[in-house]
Amino acid sequence: MLLTNAFALVIPWLMKLAVDGLQKPGSILYGPPVCAGAIVLAALIHCVTRIFSRTLILNAARVIEFRIREDLFRCLTLLDQSYYAVTRSGDILSRFSNDLTNVRMLTGFGVMSAMNTLMMYLAAVTLMARINPWLTFWAVLPFPLMVLLVKTISSRLFQRSLEAQEELARLTSCAEESVSSVRLIKSYCREGHFSELFSETADRYLRCNLRLARLRGLIIPIIAGATGAGTLVVLFVGGRAVIGGVMSLGDFVAFSGYLAMLVWPTAVMGWILTLAQRGAASMSRLGEILSAEPLVVDPPDAPPVADVSGHMELRSVEFSYQGTRVLDGVSLCIRAGERIGITGEVGSGKSTLLRLLLRLAPVDDGMIMLDGRDINRIPLADLRRLVGYVPQEPFLFSRSIAENISYGCHSSDPELVSQAARQAGLAEDIERFDGRYQALIGEKGVMLSGGQKQRLALARAVALNRRILLLDDPLSAVDAGREEDILTELRRFYADRTVLVVSQRLSVFRDCDRVVVLRQGRIAEQGTPAELLRAGGLYAEMDRLQRLRAELE
Repeated sequence: MLLTNAFALVIPWLMKLAVDGLQKPGSILYGPPVCAGAIVLAALIHCVTRIFSRTLILNAARVIEFRIREDLFRCLTLLDQSYYAVTRSGDILSRFSNDLTNVRMLTGFGVMSAMNTLMMYLAAVTLMARINPWLTFWAVLPFPLMVLLVKTISSRLFQRSLEAQEELARLTSCAEESVSSVRLIKSYCREGHFSELFSETADRYLRCNLRLARLRGLIIPIIAGATGAGTLVVLFVGGRAVIGGVMSLGDFVAFSGYLAMLVWPTAVMGWILTLAQRGAASMSRLGEILSAEPLVVDPPDAPPVADVSGHMELRSVEFSYQGTRVLDGVSLCIRAGERIGITGEVGSGKSTLLRLLLRLAPVDDGMIMLDGRDINRIPLADLRRLVGYVPQEPFLFSRSIAENISYGCHSSDPELVSQAARQAGLAEDIERFDGRYQALIGEKGVMLSGGQKQRLALARAVALNRRILLLDDPLSAVDAGREEDILTELRRFYADRTVLVVSQRLSVFRDCDRVVVLRQGRIAEQGTPAELLRAGGLYAEMDRLQRLRAELE
């Protein structure tokens, strides 16, 4: 950029020499033809260096954008589920797209223009002062007032830019939620409601951007007015100086050339300020993700764990979510290879208990022990490598059936995939798909039924062949006939594995050694299914209601 501006600044000086040579032939060493050739050469070199500088700086901005995007994604993969519970997906997507673009524009075009403006002002004003200091004073006199007014306006640009970015995030979130739930919207005939909701959000975004545009629109006229006033002063004062013989025509041409070179840097100054404020607002939003800390972290200097027997002990486990106590003093000893069923009322903490065992949520030291070791002292990668988990709401990727089943495995061995599908009771369904295991299931498994989604998620956990298996209501959407076949296959798979099954359907517990019944975050009763039925407590009441419901159906 130094070279670019140097060759740009030499052109008006060569014009001065050419004009002086035309007025006074022989007064300068080189005549107008030589100066004209030098101007052409300087312009060509200026063009080459300008292209190179722009390419270099703008490419650097792309690299910065790439690295920030990588850091953002890395942070998102490390954050806990609690972060996503309070953060909208559309907001995150907006930061990945629009906010990153604003930062790239600031670090690329903004930085380049700011450097160019600084260099051009320092060099041009210095050369103008060398030609005529008094005329330079009058030419730049309107500029301090312009800077003061622009600074006053730019201080409000940050807040307006931040508001516009927040509204864009809401708009993106609204669009993302509407597209994701389009089938539900259509089934409830809510198209009009969501169209109106989107229009209201878009209208707020439009109003924010119009307020921002009006504020930005004030900057350009102020800058143009200052530039125009300086030009008028130069024409009046400089013209009189040339007529009076105080200043040569060549000096006036060079001075006017330098003043003209300040027009674009001055005009772009308003854009630079806008980019700076928008970039700062966007970077503050990106910083919220980059500075977010996960609640569940790897313990320092924890020794690696290669294998476990599966013995677990829960010691007065407590957990609260947003001030609400979910688990309250749960104590339980689970022997290696034991199959435990967990049931209870809705909201009694069943799913939370499984998430704590996998450290998907923070748990206090000493509350959960695995093979006599505090799970907070086990590296997260090792803990989750040893545990197979089927969440209550399985997530499926827009890939093939085989890729979804082998997700998490080191290889997609066809025999392993087919065996896992058979044990999850999915093999017969897959045979009916075009392409079988290579059939694409669509976004979030849109091509599958609810029961098929659950069985595919179950097959994914089975394929991992973990020592400990946590199943969170894995068969709630599976019909009774298919459930019998799946349980028969799983009985052979369980073998000596430690298995915890959460379910509201008590028939799932037929192969369990013990069943734990939770109520309001506490263990209400536990024992074998037969013992709990004879006790006539909460488990027996749940069994009676389910049998009655089955008879009515």
